Amino acid sequence: MTIPEVVLNDGYKLPKVGLGTYQLRGGIGYHQIISAIRDGYRSIDSATNYDNEGIVGQAIRDSGVPRDQIFVSSKLPGKYHHYDDALNAIRESLARMGLDYFDLYLIHWPLPKRGLYVEAWQALVTAQKLGLIKSIGVSNFEPEHLDKIISETGVTPSVNQIEIHPYWVNDQRVKENAKRGIVTEAWSPLGRGSSALTEPIVKKLAEKYNKNAGQILLRWHIQRGIVPLPKSTNLDHQRSNLDIFDFELTNDEIKAINTLDREDGRIDGQDPNEYEEFE
Repeated sequence: MTIPEVVLNDGYKLPKVGLGTYQLRGGIGYHQIISAIRDGYRSIDSATNYDNEGIVGQAIRDSGVPRDQIFVSSKLPGKYHHYDDALNAIRESLARMGLDYFDLYLIHWPLPKRGLYVEAWQALVTAQKLGLIKSIGVSNFEPEHLDKIISETGVTPSVNQIEIHPYWVNDQRVKENAKRGIVTEAWSPLGRGSSALTEPIVKKLAEKYNKNAGQILLRWHIQRGIVPLPKSTNLDHQRSNLDIFDFELTNDEIKAINTLDREDGRIDGQDPNEYEEFE
């Protein structure tokens, strides 16, 4: 299966759907990841805070797929926002993964109360120049955070990975990213443990298109110009999550799913202006 790609603002190509690896750990996680790669996934998203960089790297190396055909992402933890700490953390992550470079590396959270995210971003810019990272980006950044790092360094992130699912449509943030030429990735695109998959409108569309509810929601992301990163421990679900490029929702159907948006829809109430992540 060939997954369509989106061209980032630095010229690199990102598959339009990737595998989220949050909570995929140990021997079981290794087999889930290697199975996903062999089933066609070419974008694998990890983070130092997921405590799984070792098995992600092992699965990539053991998959039989050439390294240059797999788009590997990881993220910088909040405790390493100082410039030297960030550079060392990037090298440590690469060593844990057994890789020479990341295709994409993100600042995991801005932590604006600490005020160090510009310094962290400068470290990513340096790491990119050193060849440790191909594309650099951010995660959970608000428009004001984006503007600050862009104005102070002259470098625009290629990606902003944010929370998006039917209960947190986040349309304005998607538009703000696009306005700056930044591709939006979605973490927890189906809503982590949420009931979005059982919503009547979603079930109705699944029946209409002969797809499952997860495929409907992933297609909803794709047509909004978002790159979803679904995580699944179920190998059948992993495969079906790739099978989303042979149908199209109508504009009215996309709007209908948008109506599921909730004011308190965030999974864990993690406001990027307030959330403190130091581990």
